[in-house]
Amino acid sequence: MAQGANKLRLGVFVVIGSALTILIVFLVGSKESLFSETYTVSAYFSNIGGLRNGAPVRLSGISVGSVSEVKFTGESSGRVEVKMKISEDAMKYLSTSTRATIESEGLVGNQVIVLQITSDNAAKVENGGVIIGVDPVGYGAIIDETRSTLENTKELTRSFAEIVEKVNQGEGTVGKLLNDDQLYRSTVALMTTAERSLNSISNKLDSTTVVVTSMITGIESVIRNVDNIVVKVDDIVQEVNDGKGLLGNLLKDSSRVANQLDAVLSNVISITEDTRLGTARFAENMEALKRNWLFKSYFEQRGFYDKPGYEKELDELLKQINNRIKVLDEKIEVLKKMEK
Repeated sequence: MAQGANKLRLGVFVVIGSALTILIVFLVGSKESLFSETYTVSAYFSNIGGLRNGAPVRLSGISVGSVSEVKFTGESSGRVEVKMKISEDAMKYLSTSTRATIESEGLVGNQVIVLQITSDNAAKVENGGVIIGVDPVGYGAIIDETRSTLENTKELTRSFAEIVEKVNQGEGTVGKLLNDDQLYRSTVALMTTAERSLNSISNKLDSTTVVVTSMITGIESVIRNVDNIVVKVDDIVQEVNDGKGLLGNLLKDSSRVANQLDAVLSNVISITEDTRLGTARFAENMEALKRNWLFKSYFEQRGFYDKPGYEKELDELLKQINNRIKVLDEKIEVLKKMEK
């Protein structure tokens, strides 16, 4: 009985030790933190590229957790949900805009998740929150693209080889140019002629440049002359404003000249009015003498022997005098307007 009890105790100890060993290996293999708190964060992918449970999660090259679960979401699109256990220290750097990218450790290495911190002001991710998942680059697609590129390069090389062969055989313009000496000499002669023509055109352009430069110089000279004329005109205007010269004196002493002109006009008007008055009085006197019987004999001695004759003559003279009076009146009005 005692021996059986000892065997039982030994068996229980072995079982418990084995279980603890397996648990420790599992925890260490999964890189779980044994003595620190962890948080769960999820990301969704269309293709995980062979990612497995226990794959490491890295932030800035440091392992901050591991993949705890990989499962389908049940959607028709076939998306995969990847849950990650993240350490407490790393959680404060993660936000809802953090990107989770699946990368490979080397060409044939295991898949890992790399977290990329963004610089925006997104909200911090909470326990059980979701971050942005970025699908990994498929090496199969890269290989297919590389194969297509190699095939295109091979086809391009074959076409280039055919072109070189045709050129060597003298086919085409380039082939004839390289293999036909006469065509080569003609091309060289054409290039020489073109070079001479270009040199001639260049010389003509130089001459044209000289002419244009001369024209510009002439225009600048004209502008300077115009400036000098403007300065001289300004000087003349300034001298006139200062009262220098005949025109300046007239403009400066305009009141004196105007007074003298007013005096002359007044004198002319006075003389004209006196002449008009004298003429009118003479006409009245002639009219009176013509009708006075005492002076009848005088008019008869002057050649008017009959009364109707000398009366007609006197009437004509009086009419002329009255016309002169009207003319004098008109002149007086004109002079008065000038005086104003």
